[in-house]
Amino acid sequence: MHNMHGIMKLAGHCTFVLLVLLFLGSADAQEARPLRLGIQPVLPPQQTVRAWQPLADYLGKATGQSVQIVPSRNFFTFWERLKKGDQFDLVLTGAHLTDFLVQRMDYRPLARIPGQVSYTLVTGQDTLIFDPNELVGKRIASLGSPSLGALRVAELFPNPMRQPTIVEVPDSESAVKAVQEGRAVAAIIPTPLVQQYPDLNTVTTTTPVPHIALSASPEVPEAQFEKMRQALLQASATEPGRQMLERINMPGFVPAGAETYEGYSRLLQGVWGY
Repeated sequence: MHNMHGIMKLAGHCTFVLLVLLFLGSADAQEARPLRLGIQPVLPPQQTVRAWQPLADYLGKATGQSVQIVPSRNFFTFWERLKKGDQFDLVLTGAHLTDFLVQRMDYRPLARIPGQVSYTLVTGQDTLIFDPNELVGKRIASLGSPSLGALRVAELFPNPMRQPTIVEVPDSESAVKAVQEGRAVAAIIPTPLVQQYPDLNTVTTTTPVPHIALSASPEVPEAQFEKMRQALLQASATEPGRQMLERINMPGFVPAGAETYEGYSRLLQGVWGY
């Protein structure tokens, strides 16, 4: 009986030690796993990776943990991944999706690009349209929903019986090309892009919203969160940071909180899965 008690006690100790080792191993594995960075797909996947790799490398050096960009083919795929809540450790996206991540998935904004973003509805040089309603039944080139451009088009045409035909394109430059080639009468594109195409006519410009933000999932440890936040906010003051900003063609990062984006997820009302 005494021997049996000793065996059971030893087995209990072994089980406890095994559980501790498994826990530590799991923690080490999570720490070693790259942080997955999701980015709104305004560019094709390969171009997205090329455009933002300097940011991923910069954050990797700041945290000592590699950052891997996980591109999405289109906004539908991106949206489906966001709704799962466990596909990305970091997300760089627009105001409406940033607010969604904060409100529904407990993400926290790290920092944002300064300034605001608006979209402009444009037509070709030979098409003079002064009211969006003139585009009912006509083709408008746009990134897919729930991109900010697509949602702004939906706002311009609230009557379900009076809608344009959306020609989905992979990026804003393709939207302009669709107009130039006659595959669409109009396109919705980021306002800064308009000045690059002097042959386009402006129909209307949407209300601006805060620029894109980088947010972290609740699974990111506080120490890593703070390292990334400080690295982003101090980027313009250091040589590696300035090199990164130059390569991603951005002026810098400024502080961002949940309140910066509060309310913008309302733009997602009516979107499948919201």
